[in-house]
Amino acid sequence: MDEDMRQIKINPYHLKTVIFYETAGFGVIFLFLWLDEIYDLPHYLFKSMATPVNMVESIFESIMILMVGFICIRRTLGLLSKIQILEGLLPICSSCKKIRDGEKGWQNIETYIERRSNASFTHGLCHECMNKLYGNEDWYKKKQGPG
Repeated sequence: MDEDMRQIKINPYHLKTVIFYETAGFGVIFLFLWLDEIYDLPHYLFKSMATPVNMVESIFESIMILMVGFICIRRTLGLLSKIQILEGLLPICSSCKKIRDGEKGWQNIETYIERRSNASFTHGLCHECMNKLYGNEDWYKKKQGPG
């Protein structure tokens, strides 16, 4: 790629930050689950009835939290790997809107972006361009109706 354009799959710092916060969030849930089981937090915090320790239920809940956490983190990694960022300065022709690619000369903007991202283009005409191109055509005037 040329010097003016960089394609980044994902910023490693952001990836580490997101994974850290997701892991910390599930870690806090896991910690409170066991603190509640061992110390019976509602009994101390809200003066409710004491409940007996249920290790089987806590182990099951722990496994479920770990599974959901693992699935969430894997899904986040998958989504973050699809992020593509085009950044930098793009030298673009003021007239035809082609982009200069250092190695290949001038390319259509659609070709340039499609090769560097997962974006695809469809084409249409805005109202102003339709009028500019077809405004004097009889078929176009009929289609537009009286006005």
